[in-house]
Amino acid sequence: MAALVDDKGRYTGPIIDSHHHFWDRTLDRHPWLRGKNDPVLGQSCLPQDYLRAVEGFDVVASVHIEANWDPADPMGEIEWLDALPRPDGIATRYVAFADLGHAGVEPYLEALAGRERVVGIRDIVSWHPDPARSAVTDRHRMADPRWRAGLARLAPLDLSFDLLMSPWQIEDALDLVRDFPNQRFAINHCGSPFDRSPEGMAHWANSLRRLAEAPNVVLKISDLVAYDPDWNAESLSSVALTCLDAFGVSRCMLGSDHPVVTFHASFQQTYDNFLRTFAGLSGTEQHALFAGNAAQFYRIPT
Repeated sequence: MAALVDDKGRYTGPIIDSHHHFWDRTLDRHPWLRGKNDPVLGQSCLPQDYLRAVEGFDVVASVHIEANWDPADPMGEIEWLDALPRPDGIATRYVAFADLGHAGVEPYLEALAGRERVVGIRDIVSWHPDPARSAVTDRHRMADPRWRAGLARLAPLDLSFDLLMSPWQIEDALDLVRDFPNQRFAINHCGSPFDRSPEGMAHWANSLRRLAEAPNVVLKISDLVAYDPDWNAESLSSVALTCLDAFGVSRCMLGSDHPVVTFHASFQQTYDNFLRTFAGLSGTEQHALFAGNAAQFYRIPT
């Protein structure tokens, strides 16, 4: 793999973006986007937009993460994605939405598992003390028996689970990953380091180390700028390297969170920082981070 780095040690090989979204504002199928008129959420993001953003990078494959499509028609997002014209590899795998606490979720999960591109599920559980920054009202949703009953259906269907949580939920998250040892979990967005105080960052880092003790958990190093809007190269690298130190090269993957990331950074800035941050690793290790681990976790042919 030595040929996959340049003379500065920076990765030059193929990239699999493990986390991005599409939406079409003209369809009005994303209730949370209604009334949003800013340059990011106020615009559609379709394959041609994504391809412009990744220009100059060898993105050979990507994983589409559910984008809060109308929950009354969750399969509609899958049908829409399947019909989108795009190059091979782009959104080649989907992480679909499912309300795991819904009593009738099992047949829906079975239907999703039968779709070629669907490899995982996301049901956001992230809680923040500030209700405006919270995705759910129940801090302990991961402990809800009904929700857990839905989660229990994923492993038999070979569906992974993308876990978007916050450091305030670490105890529940630890119980979850320990209680479901056969379920594969991917922690989203570095475990969400919201609290940028020294105490908050120390708590976040310790939470990552504790989660990493569970062998069925991997970590996405993605959208660092969501929690660090006034970022610089050093602040982003510090978080990324803390993630790497906790989970190791074999259990981390990289993702853009495009287009949400563009509130604070472009795709190019995001991946330029990744290239700088991980330049000290071997070509083999960088290939794992930039492509190989995502391919393995999301069953992407290479």
